[in-house]
Amino acid sequence: MKVIDQGNATTPKGYQAAGIHVGVKPGSTKKDLALVYSAQPASAAAVYTTNRVQAAPIQVDREHLQDGKARAVVLNSGNANACTGALGLENARRMCRQTAATLKLKTEEVLVCSTGVIGVQLPIETIEKGIPAAAAALAAQGGADAAQAIMTTDTVPKTYAVETASGLRVGGMAKGAGMIAPHMATMLAVVACDAAVAPGLLKEMLSQATRRSFNSVTVDGDMSTNDTLIALANGAAGAPLIDKAGPAADEFYAGLEEVCRQLARQIARDGEGATKLVAIRVANAQSEEEARKVGLAVANSSLVKTAIFGCDPNWGRILCAVGYSGAPIDPGKVQVSLCGTPIYAKGSGCDFDKEELIGAMREKDIPIHIDLQQGRAEAEIYTCDLSYEYVRVNAEYTT
Repeated sequence: MKVIDQGNATTPKGYQAAGIHVGVKPGSTKKDLALVYSAQPASAAAVYTTNRVQAAPIQVDREHLQDGKARAVVLNSGNANACTGALGLENARRMCRQTAATLKLKTEEVLVCSTGVIGVQLPIETIEKGIPAAAAALAAQGGADAAQAIMTTDTVPKTYAVETASGLRVGGMAKGAGMIAPHMATMLAVVACDAAVAPGLLKEMLSQATRRSFNSVTVDGDMSTNDTLIALANGAAGAPLIDKAGPAADEFYAGLEEVCRQLARQIARDGEGATKLVAIRVANAQSEEEARKVGLAVANSSLVKTAIFGCDPNWGRILCAVGYSGAPIDPGKVQVSLCGTPIYAKGSGCDFDKEELIGAMREKDIPIHIDLQQGRAEAEIYTCDLSYEYVRVNAEYTT
């Protein structure tokens, strides 16, 4: 599998995208309206937040994806269109209708996403006027602009793309920096593929890839009302239809999971106020679910995250989180290493050079390895440190 430098959602064949400024959020001059378009019909699937409070776009997307097909996704930043009642639902539908009319599509072929402040009505007339301008700006080179247009508190756009051994391409974009917990923790993401994949199989693969990528990310333990991951597969590569398990499906899935995994890592690295990416690998668990429990407990621990921010090798915090994770661990068997340094084994702490480990913790990537020695299953969870800046960003989010 080959990584495509500066790849994004328009790297696969047959896609165009755009990102422009229309003025969704008063006073902002940032790009805030994105459009991703497939030149030909595409299979489509989505995964959403499990929050019981869900934004209007999610209801519309569920309706439009009943046939497993879509051609375009319209996305805005600056306003979540969540907790906005019947008017918010109608505004989400209006975004789809305007996009469909502009691109000469059926309304059901358009999906919609929004992100930003909850509880504020969309400036729908402003967005409707901007959609034709976004459509006019559509280009095969527009993936980078689209990725910028969906950013909120993100500090950098998040894109990635790969090409498989047989020439299939998978590329995507994502946004997310805060309010991210591992029950659909994508915030927003669009992954485009030029493979031909049956809708049912695409949905199944996307769910599995999500579990091992976006559902393995936690920044602050909060879950958004808008989290949505959309996958499109338009068959523009000209390869045979993938409609059942086999080598072709395995090759395609590997590309899909890798793009999702790398976008998820970028979300964790760009967590609000983050200075470090923390990758927690839990090995030799009795099941993948138990490995995830342990990894998520460590990743969500504010004490662990602040220690990592301060380069404090306080390994007791890691062991504490492992113990309350709910997984049936044996403390006498557990082994833990931090930044490659063994810190705990056989029921007690290991001797290590504290100053050397402190130096290793100043790096941008912090690996934590936890060996439960109880089975053969494993999982990897991604998070970030917890800094002073996180408090500032979220204390001033609407002010």
